[in-house]
Formats: sequence, C-alpha cells, structure tokens
Amino acid sequence: MPITIAVAGKGGTGKTTIAGLLIRYLREKNLGNVLAIDADPSSNLNAVLGLDLDGTVGDVREEMLSKVGAGALTPGIPKQDYLEYRINQVLVESTGIDLLAMGRPEGQGCYCAANNMLRTLIDRLGREYRYVVIDNEAGLEHLSRRTTRDVDILLLVTDPTMRGLTAAARVIELVDELKTGVGHSYLVVNRAEGALPSAFVEAVQKLNVEFVGTVPRDEALAAMDAEGRPLVEIPDGSPVYEAVKMIAQKMGI
Repeated sequence: MPITIAVAGKGGTGKTTIAGLLIRYLREKNLGNVLAIDADPSSNLNAVLGLDLDGTVGDVREEMLSKVGAGALTPGIPKQDYLEYRINQVLVESTGIDLLAMGRPEGQGCYCAANNMLRTLIDRLGREYRYVVIDNEAGLEHLSRRTTRDVDILLLVTDPTMRGLTAAARVIELVDELKTGVGHSYLVVNRAEGALPSAFVEAVQKLNVEFVGTVPRDEALAAMDAEGRPLVEIPDGSPVYEAVKMIAQKMGI
C-alpha cells in the first residue's frame, strides 16, 4: 500500500509550494514513484512541478454525465470502464512523478454515483505508487466527499498569522467530524520571518497537532513564481528547500 500524504491549509499560505517541494524531495531521495494529486480546483500544482496539464478528473466526470444524459455513451461500455479509460488519458506522466488534477467543483445534479466510481478508481491507481501526495483545497472538499483516501500523514500549512492558524485548526476539526483516518498530523509555518510571536506560539501549542518547523520567506522563490518558473527548480541549498527537507525528515520520510 502507498504512503498517502495530504497537504492542507488556508488558501494563500503556500501549501502548493510546500507540496511541490515535498514531491521533489521524494523524487531526489529515490523513495519510489510518486502520484501527485492536485485537489485544488485552481489546479496550480502542475505549474509548481513544471508539468503540462491536459485535462482534469472534473472534466472527465462532467463529460461522462453529459454523455449519459444525452444517451451518447458508447453502448456496451460500462461507466466505470469509461471513467478509468479517460482518467488514464488525463494522467500526466513524467520521470518518477505522475500528476492527476481533480479540477472543477461539481455543478448541479447528483454526483454521488460518479464520485463513488472515481474514489474507487483513484484508490486503485494510487496502489501502483509508493507515495501519493495530495495538494488539498482550503476546504478539504475531496476529503469531505470521500473522493480521496484516508491519509497516513496530514501536513497542515499556515502562514504566521492567526487567520491561517484558525484555518488549520478548522481542518483538524473537520477531520475529526468526518472520522477520516489520519495516521499522524503535523503543522508547518510557511513564510516565517524571524521568531514567531509569543501569542502565535501559544496558540500552536493548544492545537492537537505536532509542530515540525518553519519555512522562511524567500525572495528568490517569489521571483521564480512571478516569472512563471517551476518552483521545484529552486537551487539545492535554498533555505526554503532545506527547511522542507528537514520537515520531511522530522515526519519520518
């Protein structure tokens, strides 16, 4: 079975960057093939990884439902087989890392049957990899609808603000409410500048989660982002990447 890592937190905290650099770490350590799942509807993980995106699971789901509604699905082909065929088409393959983007949120109508099939297919696909890394949207929608598996490691990303920390706390509450299986939960503070404020540290200590460190603000990374360059190309020795590597090691990876 693969080791599943979910990265979550408030939008704008840099969780996609952390997810991307964690994926780079797994590839460089040669720990086995990685399936990256972009569960954020904005679908930015491919840009961080430097991969071209040809379609999303959301596109496939809407396409199938549209064909079913119009009676245009090829006769004799079960819906699950059609979904599996199309998911393999939108899967982006590269050396050591494959990417699957979940894409658009659901529209009107009933999606329960389609989501159940998607969950089964994505879980089956994930078993072909050593690691599955999920870049979640802020609301953990795919976990709440159970269209992604339970996780071994939940990495919560916040910036050094109380709003970001409150969002991380809400994720912890949501996981408890949903009875989602989580092996270990960790918290990282991204874009930290100097020592964290004492009030912030006290708030962190009240959370039921292990604090594994900070990732510093890095102007070089911000410049790469502004230029549209893949952030995984940040040089070895970068303070940001060194911090992510240290965090991964603290999580036992």
